Amino acid sequence: MTERVLDKNLAPEEITKKDVTKTYLRWHFANEIPHSFERYLAPSLLYAMMPILKKLYKNDDDLRAAYKRQLLFFNTQLSWGGGVITGLMSSMEQQRAQEEYENKEILMQDDLMYNTKAGLMGALAGIGDAIDSGTVQYIFIAIAVPWAQQGSALGALFPFVCFALYQVLLGVFFARQAFSMGRNATGLMQSAGIQTAIETLSVLGLFMMGVLAGNYVKVTSTLKFSISGREFVLQELLDQIVPGILPLVVVMGVYWFYNKKGLKVTQALLWLTGILIILAGLGIL
Repeated sequence: MTERVLDKNLAPEEITKKDVTKTYLRWHFANEIPHSFERYLAPSLLYAMMPILKKLYKNDDDLRAAYKRQLLFFNTQLSWGGGVITGLMSSMEQQRAQEEYENKEILMQDDLMYNTKAGLMGALAGIGDAIDSGTVQYIFIAIAVPWAQQGSALGALFPFVCFALYQVLLGVFFARQAFSMGRNATGLMQSAGIQTAIETLSVLGLFMMGVLAGNYVKVTSTLKFSISGREFVLQELLDQIVPGILPLVVVMGVYWFYNKKGLKVTQALLWLTGILIILAGLGIL
């Protein structure tokens, strides 16, 4: 029995870490540009994967099939979801290309690849949104607020530049790790180190939000009253007992509203404005 001679011109090229980094960067900078309601961010993912797919599939039919595979509905968060999934898809496509070239049984089926994406994109988006948008960016903003109050342009540029750089570096890290780990990349998200980091950042984010509320939510009382000929200023009494109690009441009141009514920002602003106007009219605030 003679062995089948493989055409070396059709052999998949080796995928390097540089290729994976380039894939993530293409995803990062094209993330929302071809956004569509039919496929959401799938065109961005395909654009990111194109250089790798061209290195893997030298046959035009195989390349077209890979394009279609990566053009199915896709939506996730920029760095956590995008980083892990671009690295993971690069690894899985590499295995698929090798199986096709060597004419082996195709273990890396289309359904397996898409189900992997579908299973990860929502979960990772939730983590990424909570950590990046809900925590990390506010840490950078809190650091820069004093500079902005002093009229320094650094107050506007610092959080923008730092947050953008953070997301690029984080995405590249996740992409490389996911490519190295292959289908075991989901373990990266479940590792003790990542879970500890998530919990730490969550606590730090809450702490920073409290700092922002305490320092930049300004609510004071103008109420004065006299007892036995002695004048008392309510704000001075409150500052002696519980400094910052009025801003805390306002923040907790807004939190209670969101907890009861949902994240209805416009309604919360209207109610808060109305209440403050009434209290100011009565001379309390």
